[in-house]
Amino acid sequence: MTAPHPPRSGDLRLLSAADVGGLLADSEPQVLEAVKRAYLAHSAGETTVPHSLFLPLPGDPRNRIIALPAFVGGGVEAAGLKWIASVPANLEAGRPRASAVLLLNEVATGRLRAVLESSTISAWRTAASAALAAAHLVPAGRAAQVGLVGCGPINAAILRFLRKALPIGGELLVHDIDAARARGFAASFPAETEALAVRAVGAVREVLAGSSLVSFATTAAAPHVADLSPCAPGTTILHVSLRDLAPEILRDADNVVDDIDHVCRASTSLHLCEALVGHRGFIRCTLGDVLRGAQIGRRSPGGVSIFSPFGLGALDVALGALVLERAERERRGLVVEGFLGG
Repeated sequence: MTAPHPPRSGDLRLLSAADVGGLLADSEPQVLEAVKRAYLAHSAGETTVPHSLFLPLPGDPRNRIIALPAFVGGGVEAAGLKWIASVPANLEAGRPRASAVLLLNEVATGRLRAVLESSTISAWRTAASAALAAAHLVPAGRAAQVGLVGCGPINAAILRFLRKALPIGGELLVHDIDAARARGFAASFPAETEALAVRAVGAVREVLAGSSLVSFATTAAAPHVADLSPCAPGTTILHVSLRDLAPEILRDADNVVDDIDHVCRASTSLHLCEALVGHRGFIRCTLGDVLRGAQIGRRSPGGVSIFSPFGLGALDVALGALVLERAERERRGLVVEGFLGG
C-alpha cells in the first residue's frame, strides 16, 4: 500500500469524477456506514447544517443550483459545501441532469483542502440514505418487492444499495414518463437486476399495486400522485424526489424524514402538507431517531410508511471525507501546490 501523502498547508487536492468513482468502487458497506454515522451525529446535535440556498436558473422553474453547507462532528470532524446544479433538459441532449462539486475545508483553520467532483458522491449518499431507511421501515420477515418510479441514475443507485441493505425478490417494476427510458433502464443494469424479473410498466398505479417497496426519484415539480389505494398493506415508499405525493397522502401516512425543519420548505410535498393542516405533527420522527433506537421503524405493520429525505449536506461532507482520506492514502488526484498561498 502506498504511504500516506501528508497534506501541506496551502496545497489543494483536486479529485475528478474518475478519481472519486475509483475510490468508491465496491464500497457500498462503507458508504452505508458513513451515511449512518452522519445521521447519528445529526440526531445527537453534533452537526451544523444551515438551510440550503437555491439559485434559480432561467428557462425552466426546475432549473437551479443548490448550495448545501455542513459541518459533521461525531468523530468525522469535516466541513464543506456541496454545489449542485440540476437542469432536467440536459437529459434530452444526452447529458446528465445534475453536475456537482464538493469543497472540503480544514476544520481547525477553515482553509480549503480539496475540491471533489461530486455527482457520484451525491447519488451514492442519496441511495445509501434511502436504503438505510428501507432496512428499518420495511416489515421484517419477507423480501421486498421493489418498484421504481423514475429511471435515472438516482434510482439506479438506490436499487444497487437496496440489494446490499435488505432482501429483495420477486418482480422489479419500473416506470418513467419516457417509456423508452424505462425499457433501457432495465436493460442497462444487469448486475443490479440479477435474479429479478424486470418489467417496465405504463403507469405509476401499476408500480404501487405490484410493489411492497417503491422509490420515487423523478424531476417532478409538483405532486402527481393523489391516491395510494393500490398499495398493499405494509407498503414502504421512499419519497426521494419530495414532490411526487399529494399533501393529503402525507397527512394520513406514517411519515419519517431526515430533518423536519429542512424538509418542510422549498415547496416539497411536506411543505404543502404543513400548509394544509397548519402544523408538522403529521411527521412522526426522523431516521436518526430510528437509527439510535429512540423510535420504532414503522407505526404499524399494515399501514403505509413514507420516508422523505430533504438530502442533508452533512451526508455529502461525511462521504466526501471518506473519499478524501482514501485519496490521500493512495495519492490519488491532482495536488496543486501552494494554491492558497501563505
